[in-house]
Parts: sequence; structure tokens; C-alpha cells
Amino acid sequence: MFEGQPKGLWALALANTGERFGYYTMLAVFLLFLQANFGWETGFASGVYSTFLMMVYFLPVIGGIAADRFGFGRMVTTGIFIMFIGYLILSLPLGSDLIAASSMGLALILVSLGTGLFKGNLQVMVGRLYDDPKFADKRDSGFSLFYMAINIGAMFAPTAAIKVMEYAQTNLGISEADSYHFAFAVACISLIVSIAIYYAFSGTYKHVIAQEGKKADKAKKADANQPELSAAETKERIICLCLVFAVVIFFWMAFHQNGNTLTLFARDFTATTSEGVQAMAFDVTNLVACIFIVYGLFGIFQSSTSKGRGISALVIIAAAAFLYVKYGMLSGPTEVKAPIFQQFNPCYVVALTPVSVALFAWLGRKGMEPSSPKKIGIGMLVAASAFCLMAVGSLGLALPVDQAEAIKAGEQVARVDANWLITTYLVLTFAELLLSPIGISFVSKVAPPKYAGLMMGLWFAATAIGNQLVMIPGLMWGANMPLFVIWSVLAGICLVSAIFIFSILKKLEKVS
Repeated sequence: MFEGQPKGLWALALANTGERFGYYTMLAVFLLFLQANFGWETGFASGVYSTFLMMVYFLPVIGGIAADRFGFGRMVTTGIFIMFIGYLILSLPLGSDLIAASSMGLALILVSLGTGLFKGNLQVMVGRLYDDPKFADKRDSGFSLFYMAINIGAMFAPTAAIKVMEYAQTNLGISEADSYHFAFAVACISLIVSIAIYYAFSGTYKHVIAQEGKKADKAKKADANQPELSAAETKERIICLCLVFAVVIFFWMAFHQNGNTLTLFARDFTATTSEGVQAMAFDVTNLVACIFIVYGLFGIFQSSTSKGRGISALVIIAAAAFLYVKYGMLSGPTEVKAPIFQQFNPCYVVALTPVSVALFAWLGRKGMEPSSPKKIGIGMLVAASAFCLMAVGSLGLALPVDQAEAIKAGEQVARVDANWLITTYLVLTFAELLLSPIGISFVSKVAPPKYAGLMMGLWFAATAIGNQLVMIPGLMWGANMPLFVIWSVLAGICLVSAIFIFSILKKLEKVS
């Protein structure tokens, strides 16, 4: 998976890692900031949060249109600078009045627009690295590595946000509400690193930018030489894709509760301390060591040389020794803060991506690999099971608003073990790996050649709509509905979506 990749992949992946690190550092604490700084109730704050997510995923459609006219490389760099200005405004402690709220709104628009110009177009540049025939067979593994790089940045983000805020409060005497701005400033720094990497290693991918015009001409000629689909075939494919998009909407509505109701649950209903082996999970360096062990095991079983297997064994031993030492250093309970739970999903993605790739490769050799539509359906079932788990874990707990008021009053409240959320994030990651990359692959394969760009744009639009719907559970939370009901609604939506996919499975498999 790592061998034989074009050099430009690493430069673009690292540039994207820096940008994603800043984005997820901001996102890890954004909902909490809205409530701490402005005093907004949960429903309204959730609406702002979900609208921002919607813009982040809708504007890549606009970014792609702009890139078709002005060039992908130019839009990527423009996007970084626009994002920087947005994060810079967010990092300014302007207070909580109307001017501050308006400035924050402007900042969110700039971050969304910049992300729209950067996100999709950088992925296009990565894809064009594989137009070279000698790299063509490495495309899937290359995008898997690129996806992992995104999640490496996201994995460290919650820890960065918490540590920076703690430093501001402890060493600088900054109030909690103002300390959030220091976390937002981390995004500014990460973008500086990102653009530095992008320019410093531009020689590894400059041929992609230099040949944009030539590639476009070749693409037009290739499209002209492709056999025309009949009107009926084109219509059938578009209908099938739109049906999949409808399901994707509800997946992202459920999945992106990580920064919304799942974070609120972590803050108000989850134990604030942890001990023993469980406490190890809240130190991101320990998670990195676990990832090294996973990759070392793969190296032992997949390496074709004794030297490779030996190196892999040494990596495992070193990582295990590190974990042993860290465990011995534990003393007393470890404090657990709500945003830290958001590190588990990207950690699981990085650790499980090679497992997923290997599993489906093995099933493929056996002739048992599920079709892309079936994987999407299974992914929705897995997502439903994650929220069923949350529903069970929430039985007997207080109503959300009542719990928050009790905490403010300094009363003792019932809280659940952190393993409920840790496990939920693991299950949701399985669902993500089954649906997100597979869905993009399905769109690129099924889309009629004449409408390939439009269909990929609609994929982003469906994701954006799903992100806007993220607010609905937040509104339910603010309306003081029982937690069991909130999680059951999300589980039900995912279950109905899965049933729908399986009901039209033959139709989807026919066009794929």
C-alpha cells in the first residue's frame, strides 16, 4: 500500500494534514464555544454548528466550478489564504455582543469558502498524479493513504485544543470563554505549516498544474471517443445515484453528531475522570503507539523478506514497551474533557484502514466481496447499531436540560462510563469505512460520462444537506427530550435507510 506511490502524494497529503488539523482543532470545541461565549441555548447553537458544516461541504461544488475556469492549483492556494483570514478573525477575543457574533459569522463564511476552494480541488490534484500509467494501479491505495493523512491531523486536534485552552487559563489567567480563541489560533498556525509544505515540495506535483490545460483537452477527446449511453441508460444511472444520495444525507446527519449531541453527552453525562487501562486511551500518544502495533502486525504477515518482518517486530516491541512505561507512570485518576472523545474516530480510521483494505482484498480473491451498494447498506446497519448502543447506555439518565441545570447548580449527577462513547465511535468508524470511500467510488463508476462532474457535485451537496440536518437532534436535546428517544430516532433513520438500500439493491448492482 505504501510502496510505488508518486512523490507528489506525500506533499499533497501532508499539506492536507496541516489544514485538517486546524479545522478539527476548531471543530472540536466550536459548539462548546458558542454556548460558553454567547450563552446560546443548545438548539440555536446546534443550528449554527450544523449550518457551518453544511457550508463546508456544499461550497466544494462552487470550488470545483471555479477550478474548471481558473485552475485547480490556483484555487487551492487561494482557499488556504481565505481560510487563514477566517481563522484569524475567530482567534480574536471580541466579546459576546452583536459585533462579535457578526464577526464570527463572517469568519465562518470565509472558512467555509476557503475550504470549498481547497478541499475538493486538492483531491483532484491527487487523482491526476495517477493519470501516469505507471501509477494507475496504485490509485485506490493512494487515496486510502490520503484519507488516512486527513485523519492523522484530526486525531491530534482535540488534544491540541484542550492543551492550548488549559495553558491560556492556567498560565495566562484567561477566562474559559476567551480561551477558546487560543484553540482557533492553532488553526492559523497549522495553515502556515500547510502552505509551507505545499510550496516547499511543489516540484513533486508541479507537472499536474502545468498540464491542466493539456489534461482538459485530452479529457474532452476521451469523452468524445467513449460510447454514448442511451437516454434510458443515462436516466437509470442518474436515478440510482440520486437514491444513493438520499441515503447519504441521513448517514452524515447521524455521523456528524460527533461534534454535536455526542459532545454534549460527553460533557454532561460521561464520567469526568478515568483510571487504569481506560485512562491510557485519553492520551493521544498511546493511541499512536497502538497504531504502530497494528501496522507492525501487518508488516510481519505481509512482508516478503525476513528483514522487513524483523523491522516490523522491532516496531511492535518498541511500541509495546512505550505503552508499558506510560502505564507505569499513571498515578490517580485522569481528567477527561468532552472534546477529547473526538480523537477516537480519526484514530480508528488510521488504524483500521489497512484492515479494511486487506479484508476486502481477501474477500475479493474468494469471490465473496460485497458489491459497493451492499457495502453502503451494511454501513447504514452498522451506524444504526452504534446509536442503539447509545440508547442502551442512556437508560435511566436524566433529561438533557435538567442535567445541565443540575451541573450548573453544583449538584451530584449520574454519569456513565466513558467506554460507552469510546465503543460508539469505534462502531461509527466501521460504518464510515463502509460508506464514505465506497460511496465516492460508486459515484465515479456509475455517473454517466457527460454528467460525471455534476454527480460528484451532488455527492457533496447530499453531504451538505446531511450536515444541515445535524441540528435536528440538537433541537431535540434543547427541547429536553429523553436521551433514549434522541438516539433511537438516529438509529431508526439509519435502519430505514439500510432497508431502503437493500430494497433497491438489484437495481443499484445492475448499473454498477
